[in-house]
Amino acid sequence: MTLEHPARKHGDDRRGRFEQFAELASNFTSSPLFAVLCLCLVAGYLLAHAAGLPLHWQLLVGDSMAAVTLLLLAMLKNSERRAEHAIQRKLDAIARAMLEQQEGKGSQAHDDLRKAVGIEERQ
Repeated sequence: MTLEHPARKHGDDRRGRFEQFAELASNFTSSPLFAVLCLCLVAGYLLAHAAGLPLHWQLLVGDSMAAVTLLLLAMLKNSERRAEHAIQRKLDAIARAMLEQQEGKGSQAHDDLRKAVGIEERQ
């Protein structure tokens, strides 16, 4: 286990299994299908209470909603950290390119800036 930033853990271009899973989960959770599943889960919770089902059924539905909430929290945090890292890399590249332009130096920072602009497509 490491406390290193998730975006830096495997280098610039490689993503680990969790990052790939988090991206897939993010795509799924932003889909209409997931919204319908959540509505069904909430409706099931309300129906379980309204129908007066035994307590273990009510707990099962409530615990399912809590589990979905925790998973969404983990996926959201991972997505936030990756976006934060991408923005920081872009800002660093812009600053280096502006500094090189002001000093009249080579174009290494401009190449880095071009790479940083397309960072979301690789993540």
